[in-house]
Amino acid sequence: MAITIPRDVLFQYYRFSLYNSPFDAHDEGCAIDLYPDGERAPSPVAGEVLDTKTVQAPPKAYAAEHDHLILIDTGDTVARLLHVDPAVEPGETVAVGDDLGALVRAGFFAPWVPNHIHLGFRDPDANPYRASGSLPVDVAVDVTPLSWDGTGTVVDGGETWARLDEPAHPAPGDSFVGIANAVDGDGSGVLDGGLPHYSGGGLLSGDGTAAAAIAGTRVGTAEGRTVTWDDLTVLANGEPITGIALFCGRKRFGAKLVGEAIDLAVGDEVRVSIERGATGDDAT
Repeated sequence: MAITIPRDVLFQYYRFSLYNSPFDAHDEGCAIDLYPDGERAPSPVAGEVLDTKTVQAPPKAYAAEHDHLILIDTGDTVARLLHVDPAVEPGETVAVGDDLGALVRAGFFAPWVPNHIHLGFRDPDANPYRASGSLPVDVAVDVTPLSWDGTGTVVDGGETWARLDEPAHPAPGDSFVGIANAVDGDGSGVLDGGLPHYSGGGLLSGDGTAAAAIAGTRVGTAEGRTVTWDDLTVLANGEPITGIALFCGRKRFGAKLVGEAIDLAVGDEVRVSIERGATGDDAT
């Protein structure tokens, strides 16, 4: 049974991703990351708070020492929310949009990942504290695929990331968009996930095609909506980087390049290319 996130809930956030995370739940799209504006977390679910728990996070210089788990009984399922310092307590009732607390930059994040809410769902009789075992998540929006040729100009960035001006959002605020799965140039669905720095990714709103391609290069194989990446190296202006962060954006867009050290500045023109390993072929 898949849990579908309603359109009005998704529109509280400027970005979402089902696959762009190293957490096991994201490997099969059994969780969703929701990115709100500001430093607070508007609730994506309604129900009774069952418990809150503080957990030790991996030590990172840029991150908080602890993360937090919030469990909410939605009636049919138990929602698991991470990366929020709870301003709610067990026994309280929350509605969609209510303030759950401050977003936490946890050591579970890669340095280029913005603050967000991690949301998953469990059957009521399942152990809600375990890291694995969440139900598949779907979204009640059509995500518009945007063609991208691998080029653009840096418009924003930091030490570990750079955002390009292409592909541009055609109607900021009105809909969610993502980089097209450009198999034979037909734009069949939207690619989601960390390419190739996470173990796999997703193909959202696709037509069942088995291949995944970006910027003129085949990058993986889809089984259902889950993609297994090929052996790949991503390069920006000929220099290897960690990869491309693929997600669905509502307010703005542009390819996001990530790495431990991104030597790109605002105004730089960039050409992204993808090299395939010896085990792959060059078909698109």
